[in-house]
Amino acid sequence: MHNLIELNKTDLEAFVAEDLKEPRYRAEQIWQWLWQKRVRDVEAMTNLSRPLREKLAGMANIVWPEIARVAESRDGTIKFLLKLVDGKLIETVLIPMQDRYSQCLSTQVGCAMACTFCNTGKLGFERNLTYGEIMGQILVGRQYLADRNMNELKNLVFMGMGEPLLNLETLVRVLTDLPCERGLSLSWRRSMVSTVGFPDKLKILGDLEIALPAISLHAPTQELRARIMPKAARVHLDDLMAALSAYPMRPRERITFEYLLLKDVNDSMEHADQLAKLIDRRKGKINLIAYNATEGMPYGAPDRDRVEAFEKRLWDHGLTAFIRRSMGADIKAACGQLKADSVGENRD
Repeated sequence: MHNLIELNKTDLEAFVAEDLKEPRYRAEQIWQWLWQKRVRDVEAMTNLSRPLREKLAGMANIVWPEIARVAESRDGTIKFLLKLVDGKLIETVLIPMQDRYSQCLSTQVGCAMACTFCNTGKLGFERNLTYGEIMGQILVGRQYLADRNMNELKNLVFMGMGEPLLNLETLVRVLTDLPCERGLSLSWRRSMVSTVGFPDKLKILGDLEIALPAISLHAPTQELRARIMPKAARVHLDDLMAALSAYPMRPRERITFEYLLLKDVNDSMEHADQLAKLIDRRKGKINLIAYNATEGMPYGAPDRDRVEAFEKRLWDHGLTAFIRRSMGADIKAACGQLKADSVGENRD
């Protein structure tokens, strides 16, 4: 039995032609029902004949990730703990952005990178997500917003649980299908892939021109990055920056660098000066994120004055830098926190 949301556009066309023995336009109809109209029952595909619906229902079903828990923040952030068909748990987050929502998507169950400041890293790596498990998060998010007459979901950030480039083949299939007009109809310019950085995989992403990268940098030197992100730092910072310098960019496009400020670790003016030397102001912009102190983690939150001084120092160097507003702190919206709580409860 096929789960239809596990079939990408090419696979669905092959299934319709080879298994259903139907013409190509039937695949377009089914695709639209799945992704634009978000049906969860083959019987709801009313422009298919009844015999075809019966045949399709005998060969396939539609299974979305199951909502295990929802938490809504005072600031409008909505976090979901989703249960997959094998019982694994992942997270996805809807973030309000003026007249629209942005969704933070997971690409793996857990994460193998084990960055020392990350809850997901503490949970360890379990497996990659499938095509349908990634795309299904978008279905869940859009349906939740539609049911409540809320603003539309228009932006995607592959920044949830997991390292997206370590699930590259599936990620590429997802990114390729996002713009389909009869499907989710999300422009590639509205999709950002957050990664610690793998030069060979970044080259593939750049050559395909299907998403913009955001680099989880968090340290301005190789030595400091090796201390707080030991596995990511196996790729030397010089090699990562060289790969980014070669990344194909259209006019006015820039690479986003994410920099998590950890109290007394990477938040000094010296660190700001080192960061300014590292990043080409013509090709990069910096998102500064003040760390929220988390129970059981070895870092503290930086002082607000220090965060603002860090931002100003970067501007003084001619760099574009912004302090990203902290969202969903009251619902533990940082990656891995909701799942970590759920795992802890199950152990009690």
